[in-house]
Amino acid sequence: MTPEFIVDVNETNFEYEVLSYSENVPVVVDFWASWCKPCKVLGPLLERLATEMQGSFRLARVDVDANPNLALRFGIRSLPAVVAFSQGEVQSQFSGAQPEERVREFIAQITPPSPANLMLEKANSLAADQDWRAAEALYRELLELRPDDPESLFGLAKSLLGQGQASEAHDLLTAFPASRFYHNARQLLPFAAALMRLHAGSLPDETDLDAAFRNAVRLAGRGNLPAALDGLLDILRQDKRYRDGTARAVFLALLELLGEEHPQTREYRTELASTLF
Repeated sequence: MTPEFIVDVNETNFEYEVLSYSENVPVVVDFWASWCKPCKVLGPLLERLATEMQGSFRLARVDVDANPNLALRFGIRSLPAVVAFSQGEVQSQFSGAQPEERVREFIAQITPPSPANLMLEKANSLAADQDWRAAEALYRELLELRPDDPESLFGLAKSLLGQGQASEAHDLLTAFPASRFYHNARQLLPFAAALMRLHAGSLPDETDLDAAFRNAVRLAGRGNLPAALDGLLDILRQDKRYRDGTARAVFLALLELLGEEHPQTREYRTELASTLF
């Protein structure tokens, strides 16, 4: 079922579905045609972003073959073409297939920041600073407003793991919805699983490396990520395939928890590469 913020419009209802509607919510119009190959790439991307942003803007699709007067009216000379409307006026436009990040920037420029978006920005900032408890509270508040928001679900899982709370985080990550955060969520799972086994007393306890691994997981659960990462590197220097790659998987999970913007993340990735290869 197509959500109400994705609509097909024509010459008859364009005034109401686009111009009038844009008085309250920005409308992004996708001018396309069935014979246009780039349209088959850009169209699904716009639909995915519209779904992801849950009504922050409306996506209106115009088949130019069926609605040539609309194409003439807005000077559409090549396809695909995207025109953004706000307050009943054209705000910006582009033509041709564009990378996802550029399309996101285009939409961000015409989408006013909502209170929820500002709250999400603050929550992400707190998480980046590893203020896990405060970040958790905001992510939970956001999920009351937008229950299935993938970014908030991912942030909550990170915040829980940062505080050593493995069980709820594991449940969130295991049932994570398909989205651009899905891969990141799967990356965190090995740490969540190891932390659960630590709490259950079921981690291996046969060798010195097993003891070192348990200590690294314990340190990470207490929020001491650098010490945990250093411990895991020591294990990998002695056994690159420790426990069928478990140490490596947990190491990568902790880098995901640390975040790509953290100044130490790149250093640890370099250390891992030099250790393994």
